[in-house]
Amino acid sequence: MFDDAAPGGGGEGRSDDLILPFKVGEAAVRGRVVRLGKAVDEILSRHDFADPVSALVGEAAALVAMLGSSLKFDGKLIFQAQGDGPVSTLVADYTKGGALRATAMVREGAEETAAKAQGPELHYLLRKGHLVMTIDQGSDMERYQGVTPLDGPDLATATVNYFAQSEQIPTAVKLAVGRIQDADGRMSWRAGGIMAQFVPGEGGERERGEAALLAEVDEDAWNRAATLLETTQADELLDPTVSPEQLLYRLFHEDGVRVFDPVPAYFACTCSKDKIARVLAQYDSSVIKEMVEDGAIEVSCDFCRTMYRFELDESGEAFKA
Repeated sequence: MFDDAAPGGGGEGRSDDLILPFKVGEAAVRGRVVRLGKAVDEILSRHDFADPVSALVGEAAALVAMLGSSLKFDGKLIFQAQGDGPVSTLVADYTKGGALRATAMVREGAEETAAKAQGPELHYLLRKGHLVMTIDQGSDMERYQGVTPLDGPDLATATVNYFAQSEQIPTAVKLAVGRIQDADGRMSWRAGGIMAQFVPGEGGERERGEAALLAEVDEDAWNRAATLLETTQADELLDPTVSPEQLLYRLFHEDGVRVFDPVPAYFACTCSKDKIARVLAQYDSSVIKEMVEDGAIEVSCDFCRTMYRFELDESGEAFKA
């Protein structure tokens, strides 16, 4: 049964810019659906990436939103992939509470090569490299970081392989990014994703009983859930008329699926002039002088493309207040 009246159940409602947690039946299978509309359009429309790179950045945004929304404490999840392809770096982060941002760095002179990709092909755009997941709990807490080789033709596969290697957690992921025409006739970006994980020990009270038998039952349920999740189509993840609840019902209604309170996602950049000024203050004066053009230094944020200008005072040694 589709249980939208569960404790913490979200039910039908807003279906954009949110992450919806869910649980399949009584087994140890938990997951999240993400649907990004305005949030991902704001992220991608600030850049002039070729479409394949935009799609890859959109997938990273959807992925980090699903992963970061599971944080149980105030903090940030940072996803980063680095490779030797035309895209050197792919990065996205999600701060507890919903703030989301993402971007990519394309190697100078490699723009046309990147544009020739057939889509968000990880093996073509980044090629060989590594994937890093970082949990940042703040300046007073130690960071947790997991690193694995980039392994897979696309970001979803690389994520599955990351959890298998770094966390030993069976995982299934589907991602989709595309443009649709809105009510005003404007083409806007959308992104969606669904993931599920096999988490023995979180399958309910009955798991505390006959552990061996229930583990086998849960593993069968996981295999079934993962197989069903793989049937998800891109249009189901992107179509604004298909709510996350409807998608989950289509996939798991025979086993029963319970949804919980949705978590927000919205574009927000943490850059500021003060932060950039503190970074510049760490450079030697000789380096600063090399960066000055026409009496000022201009710095653009890689995420939101905001331009910050720092003008030197009459001494030429310090910035104007």
